[in-house]
Amino acid sequence: QVQVVESGGGSVQSGGSLRLSCAASGSSVVSYGMNWYRQAPGKEREVVATIMHDDRTHYVESVEGRFTISRDNAKNTVYLQMNNLEPEDTAVYYCNAGRNNFYYWGQGTQVTVSS
Repeated sequence: QVQVVESGGGSVQSGGSLRLSCAASGSSVVSYGMNWYRQAPGKEREVVATIMHDDRTHYVESVEGRFTISRDNAKNTVYLQMNNLEPEDTAVYYCNAGRNNFYYWGQGTQVTVSS
């Protein structure tokens, strides 16, 4: 069983940056696909960025060029570097570890961007 804990959220002004961390425990996630999702008030949860076990990455179009997902297998941690933040990025951000149709979720971390 994998446990993931997100951290690094906070409040920033438009144009600012934050780096979210997702620390995994219970098992190595080196062979897992790791995802960052977000859910804004009144909206459905959406996948923001994915990094596969082979380090291939995917991003939702709205964050392409501004967000970067990366992983440090030695630390069993995944990061989401968020630059040039916009008010539309305000949401609770969740980390997700997935493999063989099993998915493990964290509790989320709040990101608030003010204009």
